[in-house]
Amino acid sequence: MSQENVEIIKGLVDAVNRQDWDTVFKDQTPGCEWDISRSESPLSGVYRLDQFRGALVEFAGSWEAMRVEPHEFIDSGEHVVVPLTMHTRGRDGIEVRARVTWTWTFRDGAAVGICMYQNREEALEAVGLSE
Repeated sequence: MSQENVEIIKGLVDAVNRQDWDTVFKDQTPGCEWDISRSESPLSGVYRLDQFRGALVEFAGSWEAMRVEPHEFIDSGEHVVVPLTMHTRGRDGIEVRARVTWTWTFRDGAAVGICMYQNREEALEAVGLSE
């Protein structure tokens, strides 16, 4: 099942880059929790799926362009760790890059929890992996 989880996330990344929000959220349970409390962005906080969808759509709409570039997909059974760079460009042309690492927790083929970490090592430790 874990390779299927990786494929779900790859599809989600493609959907984020197209801003296809229905596809972004289709493989998450209604109670899925998005934990972005470690972020310094306006999105910082902990959200349930329905709350996060609105916040993400609003956040994406505030940029002229937004793109997610995953660096790897680390499969750990029910968890997938994804270090990535988010590229954004403001309406005035200023480009911003942010490197973060996301952990995804799956149950029965659907995401039940997503958490953002500022670095890869912290994310790996959170899911029981260490380098």
